[in-house]
Amino acid sequence: MDILFAQIQADLRSNDALRQSGALLQALQESAAGRDISVIAKSAVEEIVSAPASAVCKKLAFDLIRSTRLTSDLWEVVCAGIRTDFDFPDPEVTAAAVSILAAIPSYRLGKLITDCNKEISNCFDSPSHNLRFSITETLGCILARDDLVTLCENNVNLLDRVSNWWNRIGQNMLDRSDAVSKVAFESVGRLFLEFDSKRMSRLAGDKLVDSENSLAIRSNWVSSMVDFVWKKRNALMARSLILPVESFRATVFPLAYAIKAVASGAIEVIGKLSKNQGNKGVNTLNAGNAERLVGVSDLVSHFVPFLSSLDPALIFEVGINMLCLADVPGGKPEWASLSIIAILTLWDRQEFSSARESIVRSVVTNLHLLDLHMQVSLFKRLLLMVRNLRAESDRMHAIACICRTALCVDLFAKESVRRGQKPLAGTDIASLFEDVRIKDDLNSATSKSLFREELVASLVESCFQLSLPLPEQKGSGTESRVIGALAYGTGYGALNWTEPALEVVEVCRPCVKWDCDGRTYAIDCYLKLLVRLCHIYDTRGGVKRVKDGASQDQILNETRLQKLQHELVKDLREVNTPRVVARMVWAISEHIDLEGLDPLLADDPEDPLNIIVANIHKVLFNIDVSATVTNRCQDVQAALLCAQRLGSRNARAGQLLTKELEEFRTNALADSVNKHQCKFILQRIKYASIHQESRWSGVSEARGDYPFSHHKFTVQFYEAAAAQDRKLEGLVHKAISELWRPDPSELTILLTKGVDSSFLKVPPSAYSLTGSSDPCYIEAYHLTDSNYGRITLHLKVLNLTELELNRVDVRVGLTGALYFMDGSPQAVRQLHSLVSQDPVYSSVTVGVSHFERCALWVQVLYYPFYGSRAPGDYEAEYAEEDPQIMRQKGSVRTTLGEPVILRCQPYKIPLTDLLLPHKISPVEYFRLWASLPAIVEYTGTYTYEGSGFKATAAQQYGASPFLSGLKSLSSKPFHKVCSHILRTVAGFQVSSAVFSCLNCFSAIRGGRKAAKTWFGGFVGMMIFGSSEVSRNVDLGDETTTMLCKFVVRASDASIAKEIEADPQGWLDDLTDGGVEYMPEDDVKEASAERLRISLERIALLKAAQPRLKTPKSDEDEEEEEEDKKEKKENGEENGKPKGPSTLSKLTAEEVEHRALQAAVLQEWHMLCKERQAKAT
Repeated sequence: MDILFAQIQADLRSNDALRQSGALLQALQESAAGRDISVIAKSAVEEIVSAPASAVCKKLAFDLIRSTRLTSDLWEVVCAGIRTDFDFPDPEVTAAAVSILAAIPSYRLGKLITDCNKEISNCFDSPSHNLRFSITETLGCILARDDLVTLCENNVNLLDRVSNWWNRIGQNMLDRSDAVSKVAFESVGRLFLEFDSKRMSRLAGDKLVDSENSLAIRSNWVSSMVDFVWKKRNALMARSLILPVESFRATVFPLAYAIKAVASGAIEVIGKLSKNQGNKGVNTLNAGNAERLVGVSDLVSHFVPFLSSLDPALIFEVGINMLCLADVPGGKPEWASLSIIAILTLWDRQEFSSARESIVRSVVTNLHLLDLHMQVSLFKRLLLMVRNLRAESDRMHAIACICRTALCVDLFAKESVRRGQKPLAGTDIASLFEDVRIKDDLNSATSKSLFREELVASLVESCFQLSLPLPEQKGSGTESRVIGALAYGTGYGALNWTEPALEVVEVCRPCVKWDCDGRTYAIDCYLKLLVRLCHIYDTRGGVKRVKDGASQDQILNETRLQKLQHELVKDLREVNTPRVVARMVWAISEHIDLEGLDPLLADDPEDPLNIIVANIHKVLFNIDVSATVTNRCQDVQAALLCAQRLGSRNARAGQLLTKELEEFRTNALADSVNKHQCKFILQRIKYASIHQESRWSGVSEARGDYPFSHHKFTVQFYEAAAAQDRKLEGLVHKAISELWRPDPSELTILLTKGVDSSFLKVPPSAYSLTGSSDPCYIEAYHLTDSNYGRITLHLKVLNLTELELNRVDVRVGLTGALYFMDGSPQAVRQLHSLVSQDPVYSSVTVGVSHFERCALWVQVLYYPFYGSRAPGDYEAEYAEEDPQIMRQKGSVRTTLGEPVILRCQPYKIPLTDLLLPHKISPVEYFRLWASLPAIVEYTGTYTYEGSGFKATAAQQYGASPFLSGLKSLSSKPFHKVCSHILRTVAGFQVSSAVFSCLNCFSAIRGGRKAAKTWFGGFVGMMIFGSSEVSRNVDLGDETTTMLCKFVVRASDASIAKEIEADPQGWLDDLTDGGVEYMPEDDVKEASAERLRISLERIALLKAAQPRLKTPKSDEDEEEEEEDKKEKKENGEENGKPKGPSTLSKLTAEEVEHRALQAAVLQEWHMLCKERQAKAT
């Protein structure tokens, strides 16, 4: 290999262009094979890039540079070669030099394009088509990136030049060369796409924070391009028609985006964000509605012929953009139907198979644009298409769209019938299941398909979303049509959503018989909706009558629900999932009309009550206690509660259940808790049967709750069925929330909230890595991107010397889970010409592989003697020199001199920055808490002002010092689940205030909060705190010490191990240094010391002698004799009362306990009053 590399380097040093090109091709082959060619790259830079060479060799050398890593010194040589090639007579060489601009590192790009701005502008006027193509393509990639926007924000001259370059790129869309015109269309489309998605910037590794100015800069560019396309739309459409067919696709998106921005009014938002008072697009903003609609119609007419093209990619591109145009105000359903038919044709022809997910997503997202007939006709077909999608997120999104559209169509059709219109066939929910395969899958008990579970769960969750208030829509767009249709369908009342929900529970009834290998999420969703409907219609009281004020629709719905309940009772015998039996018994028995049952069928086995009691017996006497099949503890509790409520409501049910409970009490399957519970239930049933008129109605009140979940109590976290249920729940909830409650667009938020918007983030506070007396002052802050698993360290270097430092090298190393994107062991940033007191900025982006404590180590090398050149300078003209002399001139290096090395403090990444907030209910949190296997416990302390002037002043301004050490938790990436605080004050015989609190925090994907690691790990944390007054009192202000017990549980042992390795570091990350770690030995010693002091005080009290009695006078003795006589007259003999006495017989401990209870109640009353006062 060394011989091969030596031969390649020898060929590169030759003057023969053929040998050089062959050597470069061979080097590219070695690079493609995965070999390290950094030595050859260095030779290529020195012999080809920095010296005269042919255009082919230049292009091959630049390709070689892109395939390897260069040092900072070599990048300087490359930049010098690019500047030289800009003045080269051959435009092909200049085009090759222009193409490498996109590969220049961000930290070096700004200075290069500033120095070469005149040469770059001249390239647009070149007669060479290849040079105009190269400059348009390269600048189209560079100018849309975040890093260049930031450079323009800090350099006004560069901003003007870049704005002019965008105008030249826009004009090149009408260039006489087809290749230049195509690449100009692509560049403008890339600007529009980057404005919406930031995709290119993320691919380039940038993680920059949008500031107000950077957003205005990008908005100004987009606004000017939209204005140009709108004004020149006819010329641009004509130019696109004479392009080759394979190039027409590049013209579709820029035209559609710009025309839609004008027609939908988005250009007005962009114009306001750009803050450009002299906006050239004033004519665009003043365009009338008629002109805008004509512009959209012209573009649609321009696109329609290409829907019958033979190129699948072109058909898809045109169809997608026509769907966007159909959504503007005044858009026609025909435009959407033409596009959807063309896109579905691709599916039928089995073409464009790589975009199956995109085809389905585009169709289901735009279903609302079609008329009702076409929507109904697409339901069955779309379900079959969605069923075959591989990506789960795309499949769930498509199912959610179909379910919402089905509900929307059903509501719209029913409301149209109410208003006298002709009913439309196939608009009911049952039409979703008309296909034979879907229907068979739904009715099959043993099918292993997950698709049916996803469909049922999405339908039910969509019904729950429909029951909530619809989101407010102020503008037009995709969601406004859907919300309008839903509002039209629910116009008569808030309960109109129950009609499609009733159809859902009727159609999905077979799901209770499914055998899903232990999974219960879909069945739980179904039963939850059933319980909600039964509670709303109050099915326990039977079907209402007209004379009771019920409408015909209500009577019909209650009759259907009652029939459904009886059918579900019969289905209890066919349930294949043991855990579902108890849940079905609960859902049915809570709301079934027992009084309406036929008493003549009391002995009939088919009687609903007999079936329910038989299934309660089945649950109570179930001997299969395996955790993977059933959860006996939960099921028995549910069965006992059902027995209690059924027995209290109905006499015959009480008689049947009394027998079952008596039998269960004497059975070995009942533990002591169950036996006591059965005794209590039997007493209540007996009381309710005897006192029919005076029984408490609250015993049998139904609240519409479904207290079950697919999460299990007694199994480990990684049980397969529960894990699949959690995964399905997450996918369904995410798809439903994104569809029904989408986040407002970034443009809308920025326009309404301005600088206060969350999209305009304020950079975090920087940390100093060097001392104030060091020659180079370094401070840094970091930004995280959890979506891509990246962390960007931003550095500010300040020259504190009085000299100008010609060169400063900043080296960054890594420890922990960090890695560089290119795989290099360290990053080097070369900074040049650092003027005294003038800050220079630089950044480094790294990836994070797993949850682990990590740090970045910065080292600064500056060269005070940099700049002396080696002897033998050549001053001849470039074009007249011998090539050998020119290579020697290019290889001359400046002398670096001895560097001064400055080692900085490590920049540590907090572990909390690798967490994400995770929303979870308190019930689900506690269900998950017991199943998290890894556990860590540690103690922390902090002090606060317990009383005195400082504490009083803090409380007056609403800043209670009580949780001062934990207040920074609110800014950490945790979701607050719940928080409970119990606060007591000094009571009877209590020498100090007693203060206790309970806060719980959770971390999943750690008062209770939830979060998730970037890598899907689960963490849970609880904090228990107690306080005591410190002994040291300073000027009347008592400092109170809070002792916090942190309990952390995690789903992975590696997470707990990482936290346990450095408890103080974890506490610093959580509380910003507000809590100090206390070892367990110290905690035990402090507890023992407090116990010893308390025992000493008790011993002193016991040893204390009573006070000596003073001699009594004659008058005192006479008074005592009179008191004794009065006691005898009141019925007391020998000091013992004969009857009831008002004297207290409580012990000292009981008195203290009652005093503390009174203090707690008083404190709670005061807190409630304060809360009400704040609310008013």
